[in-house]
Amino acid sequence: MTEEQALEELMFQSGRHTDIHNSKWENGFLGMLRPFKGKLIEGNFHKIISCIAILSKKLNEDSIKNEIISSIWGICHLGRAWAIHPDGMLQSNSLIKPEQIKQIENWIEHISYITFCLLDGCEETVAFEFYNYEYKQEK
Repeated sequence: MTEEQALEELMFQSGRHTDIHNSKWENGFLGMLRPFKGKLIEGNFHKIISCIAILSKKLNEDSIKNEIISSIWGICHLGRAWAIHPDGMLQSNSLIKPEQIKQIENWIEHISYITFCLLDGCEETVAFEFYNYEYKQEK
């Protein structure tokens, strides 16, 4: 995947892409939460991590593209607000199971941690260490 394709995928995952009729938009990370159909799509999480890996050098530049940070921040912020916060739309309407809350919280934690590390200048091996440990051993 190229950097341009990674950015486009990240924008679909965050619901920021202008092609709102594309199934990638509807079934992306935030799209799967609104409206929530009772199922989390783990592949979305791994796509986001792949996109961040491809764009990791861009996160270390002095001038970072707004679309990258806005997409990642939107995924983390809205994901927490909608699925993790007890007053969020999914919990307050009893649409999400406790194990799903834990799952999405874990995903957001990984996305947030990796992004923080890369923005802080860490090497990719350090930034992706916990993700690789937790998810690469399962495969």
